[in-house]
Amino acid sequence: MPNMADITVKANNGTTDVIFFAKNPSAGDSVPALWRADAEGLSAAAKPTFTMASRWNGPKTARRLDLNFVYTQTATNSTTGLVSIVNRIPFSCTVALPTEVPDTVIQEATARFVNLMGSVLVKASINSGFAPT
Repeated sequence: MPNMADITVKANNGTTDVIFFAKNPSAGDSVPALWRADAEGLSAAAKPTFTMASRWNGPKTARRLDLNFVYTQTATNSTTGLVSIVNRIPFSCTVALPTEVPDTVIQEATARFVNLMGSVLVKASINSGFAPT
């Protein structure tokens, strides 16, 4: 199993690094690991977060991973200077990895899924809120 570490990703501009700092490793099944982009937002509640939890499926024939990302839109009150959360944009995904599948097949499936999520068409669809027509 991987060790907890910071995760660096590119911002939408394609050049700026965004670091999701390792905040809390998983303490075992169903307990999420937590990462937070501490350079953004003025409070913990306003910072983008990513969590990942893992667990067995019911018959213990597959491992399930629950991935959750939340990005917030904030606004600052010009009079008080207080920052409030205007909207939250949640992304979630559950992955089931059958235990009888060879590692190389899982690796190929993972690469394809992650690369599909990063494709221009999928990004455009998510940005617009509509599936391609």
